Amino acid sequence: MKKIRGNGRKINHFKYIKVQLTQQKKINIALFITLLFHTSGLIGILFSPYKDWFIANTPLNLLLTTGLIIFTQPQKNTAFFIFFFIVFISGILVEITGVNTSLLFGSYSYGKVLGSQLAGVPVIIGINWFIVIYCSAIVTNYFEQWALKKMVAETELSEKIKNFSFIADAALLATFFDFLIEPVAIKLGYWQWRPAEAIPFYNYVCWFFTSAFLLYFFKRLNFNRHNQFAVHLFIIQILFFMALRILI
Repeated sequence: MKKIRGNGRKINHFKYIKVQLTQQKKINIALFITLLFHTSGLIGILFSPYKDWFIANTPLNLLLTTGLIIFTQPQKNTAFFIFFFIVFISGILVEITGVNTSLLFGSYSYGKVLGSQLAGVPVIIGINWFIVIYCSAIVTNYFEQWALKKMVAETELSEKIKNFSFIADAALLATFFDFLIEPVAIKLGYWQWRPAEAIPFYNYVCWFFTSAFLLYFFKRLNFNRHNQFAVHLFIIQILFFMALRILI
C-alpha cells in the first residue's frame, strides 16, 4: 500500500511538471506572436508607406491579442468567461453612454478605423476594455502577492483592505494605460475629443471608477488569476504606445 501511495505521488508530480511545461510552451508561442505583430505594427506605422493599412488592421490585432489571452489562461472555466462577457458588455455600454450623452468620459466620438459600430461605438472597443482590465488586474495581482510576502506577520492586512487595495491599484494602472494611449489614439484616428485633442480630466475619473467596478468582478469570480503572458503583454503594449507617443 505504501508503494502504491508513493507511486501515486510520483505520477501526480509528473503530471504537474507536464502541465507546467505545456503552459510555458503556450506562453512562449503567444509571446512570439505578440512581439511579431507589435514590432511589425510599430515599423509599419512609423516607417512604412502602408501606414494606413497597419492602422486599419487594429481590430485584427485586438482580436488576436484576446485570443492569445484565452489561449494562455490556465484552467479556463465558466467564471473566466463570465468575467470576459461582463467586461465586454460593460465596456460597450459605458462607451455608448459617453458618446451619445457626454455624461461619461466627456465629449468625444469614434472614427471609422476601429470597424463596425453600435450606436456610434466600435464593437471591438469591448475587446479593448477586456484586454486593459484583465492585464491590469493580473499585473497588480502578481505585484501585490510579491509585496505581501515581504511584509512581516505583525502587519497582516484584513481581506477587506487587501481587496480595496487591489481594486484601487489595478484601476490606477488601467487609467494610466488610457492616459498613455490617448494622444496616440487621437493621431491614429481611433477617436476624437471636442474641442480637438482637449482630453478632459473627467475622462480619467470615469476610467478609474469604471475600471474599479469591473475589477470587483475580477476579485469576486472564482477563476485562475495567474497568467504570465498577460504581464509580458502589458509591458509590450506600454512600450509600443510609448514609442508611438514619442515618435509620431
